[in-house]
Amino acid sequence: MSQIDEIEISFTGSGRRPRSEVLAAGGGNSCETVRSLPPRGLLNSCPAGVASCPASSCPFRSPRSPRLTLRESVLLLGPRPTTDGMEFSELIRTGRAQAKLLRGPEAPPLRGTLCVTGHHLLLSPGPQATSDLWLLLLRRVDSIEKRVSGDSGTITLRCKDLRVLQLDIEGVEATLDIARSIEALSSLESVITSFPFFYRPKGLRLGDAWHFHPPERYYKRVAREVLLRSSQPLTGPQKRRCAEDEELLRAVLAGARPGARGFVLDTRSAQAAKQARVTGGGTEAKAAYPGWKRLHWPLERGWPLQESFMCLVEACGDLEQSMDRWLSQLEACHWLAHVKEALSTACLAAQGVGREGACVLVHGAEGTDSTLLVTSLAQLILDPSSQTIAGFQELVEREWIQAGHPFQLHCAHSAFSHARPKHEAPTFLLFLDCVWQLGRQFPLSLEFGEGLLLALFEHAYASPFGTFLCSSEKERCLCEVRTRTHSLWSGLNQPKEQRKLRNPLYVPNPLAIWPSVELQTLRLWQGLFLRWIRPPEPSEVAWEKVWQIVTDKKTEGCEPTVSASEPQL
Repeated sequence: MSQIDEIEISFTGSGRRPRSEVLAAGGGNSCETVRSLPPRGLLNSCPAGVASCPASSCPFRSPRSPRLTLRESVLLLGPRPTTDGMEFSELIRTGRAQAKLLRGPEAPPLRGTLCVTGHHLLLSPGPQATSDLWLLLLRRVDSIEKRVSGDSGTITLRCKDLRVLQLDIEGVEATLDIARSIEALSSLESVITSFPFFYRPKGLRLGDAWHFHPPERYYKRVAREVLLRSSQPLTGPQKRRCAEDEELLRAVLAGARPGARGFVLDTRSAQAAKQARVTGGGTEAKAAYPGWKRLHWPLERGWPLQESFMCLVEACGDLEQSMDRWLSQLEACHWLAHVKEALSTACLAAQGVGREGACVLVHGAEGTDSTLLVTSLAQLILDPSSQTIAGFQELVEREWIQAGHPFQLHCAHSAFSHARPKHEAPTFLLFLDCVWQLGRQFPLSLEFGEGLLLALFEHAYASPFGTFLCSSEKERCLCEVRTRTHSLWSGLNQPKEQRKLRNPLYVPNPLAIWPSVELQTLRLWQGLFLRWIRPPEPSEVAWEKVWQIVTDKKTEGCEPTVSASEPQL
């Protein structure tokens, strides 16, 4: 995915200034130096990631000055002397070197000048080359391996989007310095020094689309159907009670249709829920919640889920093994078993609401992980509006972002981290995989295609937009994310992006889409897990062919039909 236009715009430093103090580093014609607030991390940085620079050499001199292209300004992105505090340049040991980039079995190698900036790794092929400038957002790097031999070295970058890149660099010292710089810049702890706070894309304004999906609009639309989510009740070993909570659930049953039952769907095992009492948690007391029946439907979370993800990626990356061994590894990683369990639990919740007219309360421990997985999938199954592009964006915004899924913690690393991660968990990726399974079984019923799911996966782990930053709404307010960064939805809803994301076969379906959850009907998501390893025909070309076929069919007066299946639990 090319981001050349994005970087050219971000270098201008246009848009609303940060709330933190902004100082001119040498007069009105020099680049602005942002003096940020956090006690740790980088304190001063140019919008391009360049250190304080004199006006005579700054490529970002003034809005009235002619803006240099990346190809002209790439040589100016090396380290510069600092004045006070820590700057990006202090982490850039070597700004540029000659290198060769290997991007995979199908892509030709690129040779040119490799440059390190505060947020990106760039490779300029040179003025005579036919290929464009290549760049990589450093936040996308998940792990780094380096080795030297003779007078050169090799850096292997394993990225959060599952790409594996190899850089052959001239000079041992340059190799080691660039590797250390990438390690430091790809793991900055301070949120407000990340690229979304400097990103100013062409055609977008700060503040656009942040309130594009108000949750109250959805709740008014589905007021007759009751699907609730929450964290666990804090009963503790003394089995404490909460009168307000008991009254709330009584009111839910009273406001539902006559004779409605209530189900508490706990995504923990009965043993895990019992053990949670020791730390203050627990479950609802049966006597205190008349009319509600508790069901335990355990889902894996945390480290077991992350380990399954890592094992799957490792199996997909082993190209030398036999088919039998590969299938054995695929089964041993249990990823598709997690997909099956997630879909089964979501179907159970959806059946309770949609087919039995019951009230369903879903909770786990904190209510920000597997709980969101179940409720969002259940709504996607039942609600036709959630199957549209706008409705699905609204679903992700409401059920994941505003509900407090800890993206900053869970998506800090992908599948290549060398150390055992503390907080990482691919729960959101599991949700996207389940949605892909729904789209494969019902190819006409979802208005969006695989492109939107892949985009959400990539942006959740590393993004120039601020939508997935932080781990809660409180943190986003403290960092002023909604006023200082752009929303991902504003970027995805641009007309030029819609054709890549929209399903050309979509036909509105008023019925629920009940998926089959048997293991033999589930498939490995090759478009994600194998896309960099065994690339088929380029997806963009295939997508355009589908669009052309559908356009020709509609011209001839042929329309696809819709069918729905019964649930198979």
